[in-house]
Amino acid sequence: MNNSRTPFFTAWLLAAVAIFSTAAASAAMDHSKHMQHAAPAGALADIVGMSVDDFQLLDEQGQAHRLYYYNDAPAIVIMTQGNGCPIVRNAMPVFSQVRNAYADKGVEFFLLNSNLQDDRESVAKEVAEFEWDIPVLIDDNQLVGESMRVTRTAEIFVIDPRTRTVVYHGPVDDRLTYQVQKAEAKHTYLADALDAVIAGEPVPVAQVDAPGCIVNFPERGKRDAHAAISYHDSIAPILEERCVACHTEGGIGPWAMSSYDMVKGFAPMIREVIRTDRMPPWHADPAIGHFLRDKSLTDEEIKTLVHWIEAGAPRGDGPDPLAVPRELPGDWPMGQPDLIVDIPAFDVPASGVVDYQRPAILNPLEEPKWLKASTVKVGSRQAVHHVLTGLLEEMPANGIGDESKWGASVGGYAVGSESYISRDDVGTYMPVGGAIGFQMHYTPYGKAVTDATQIGFYFYEEAPTYVQRNTSILDVTIEIPPHTARHEEVAYLVFPRDAELFYAFPHAHYRGHSSTLTLQKPDGSEEVILSLPKYDFNWQRSYEYVDPIQIPAGSKLIARYQYDNTARNPANPDPSLTITWGDQSFEEMLFTNLSYRWAEETRDNPKPHFDKLMRAGQGFGMLDDDIDGALTKADLKGGVGQRIAQNFDRMDRDGDGVLTWDEYMTVVLAQR
Repeated sequence: MNNSRTPFFTAWLLAAVAIFSTAAASAAMDHSKHMQHAAPAGALADIVGMSVDDFQLLDEQGQAHRLYYYNDAPAIVIMTQGNGCPIVRNAMPVFSQVRNAYADKGVEFFLLNSNLQDDRESVAKEVAEFEWDIPVLIDDNQLVGESMRVTRTAEIFVIDPRTRTVVYHGPVDDRLTYQVQKAEAKHTYLADALDAVIAGEPVPVAQVDAPGCIVNFPERGKRDAHAAISYHDSIAPILEERCVACHTEGGIGPWAMSSYDMVKGFAPMIREVIRTDRMPPWHADPAIGHFLRDKSLTDEEIKTLVHWIEAGAPRGDGPDPLAVPRELPGDWPMGQPDLIVDIPAFDVPASGVVDYQRPAILNPLEEPKWLKASTVKVGSRQAVHHVLTGLLEEMPANGIGDESKWGASVGGYAVGSESYISRDDVGTYMPVGGAIGFQMHYTPYGKAVTDATQIGFYFYEEAPTYVQRNTSILDVTIEIPPHTARHEEVAYLVFPRDAELFYAFPHAHYRGHSSTLTLQKPDGSEEVILSLPKYDFNWQRSYEYVDPIQIPAGSKLIARYQYDNTARNPANPDPSLTITWGDQSFEEMLFTNLSYRWAEETRDNPKPHFDKLMRAGQGFGMLDDDIDGALTKADLKGGVGQRIAQNFDRMDRDGDGVLTWDEYMTVVLAQR
């Protein structure tokens, strides 16, 4: 190079470098600014704008949460959580502060745990240790985390319920990185995103890479394997075992699983009802209790079905196991009954409200029998909501079977619970004479129809050893305020003698949200023995224990119900009303039917007075909401409370202003 040109060349080169550097810096800034709005490549691509499908999960306390329920919120915020993750623990105080700042604006906040190594119990311990008060949704099967493309803990998803799409994905703010923690945040990404969503404006920074602990999703890399799931070997057998009994021609399911083509056509719907825990219709918390005739899907079955559907529901090789001729369900699924009884026919109008019908018929038995099982054959499935039964000592003169005079139940019906089957060597005694009373709940459905329901009885050939008994925990004093979510009511029964509990049948109406049954032993220890995290009025059944629950004398069985009297409850007829006990579905109930036997009772040594002793305490169990064994005048509500209030001073023998259990029982038993 000519040295004479060096000064000029050097100047030109320096100028070019300066120009290039400035341009590069400007481009980098523009690129950086752009990348704050657009999703980075790789696993995070296209999360903003992604649709979030409906789901239902239980939290660490066993409470159910469904995404659809919060559709009226201005925004739904979900942050991924994992036990022991330092970034989650460090981010939680700020996340909670944001929750507190936006709670009065209706924004809903949740945590989501999809970790394989965590479970409900360990998450509950983490929550208690750090005193978090935001529900942690337990994604046991990882299906929600997979579909939301979760990769790490501490990722935040802001969902716009109007479109059910993600409008922000990233951290709470820029305070935390893997190795550095700023004193304070410069960018408050989550708060900025919520301000924009509430204002109906675009989120200014919609996508930011969020630091967090990696969540292992082993099935995410197995899409090819999911596409190879065999319909013949895997899918059809699951459907046959769990679903086809209802989803068959003439069954109670709305469509028949009669072929691969039918299943593939309904595959998206199958995925939805599994993710939202609507099907199969079994509502007991899988972590509490073991029950006979449990038709719920196992975790592996759930994952197999959903992954197969998400892979396109491939047909694969082999014949179609569902495309086989099937016999239509018979009138009597347990075979021809020993005795068939016609319940008096009733004309159900096309519309309106039908009062409960309480017909009674003469007991047709000519000799005493021990009932082993019964089945109700409903005349009009669409019109009959439920059937209850009870033995009466005599035929009522007016033909009305008043439930207050019922003895033993001889069966009943609700959708999903049509047959009663006793345990081996346990039965219900049916004497000669008297009557059988029925409670018939009819619901008009737009077409006038005459219902002609029957009940079939199956008897023991040889009398069983043990006597089956029935009673109920109920509370006719319930009062549910308007516009209130998860309002709780409680009632209990005290068992005066040792007993074995066979099953429990919780019952509420349209506003029923959840229910639990707790055994409180005389030593004060408590165990939840049944939990329905999401009560479904459309499906009601008894939950029968594989091993009967042992109830020591003096124990309480406590029924707690939560009610949803808000507009968010799609079944709620009117959230503006105060709701009390009533027969009709637009009113409410707290009613848990129980089947049990007294440990001391046999066929040859009957103990009917044990039942009378237990039922004498029902009123006390309705009113003692704090379960402390004492009633004050402030506790006396409803008609039951008013009757006690009139005699309170007489019943309160020591005059201390507190009515104890012993004082109450002394007076009640003296009157019986």
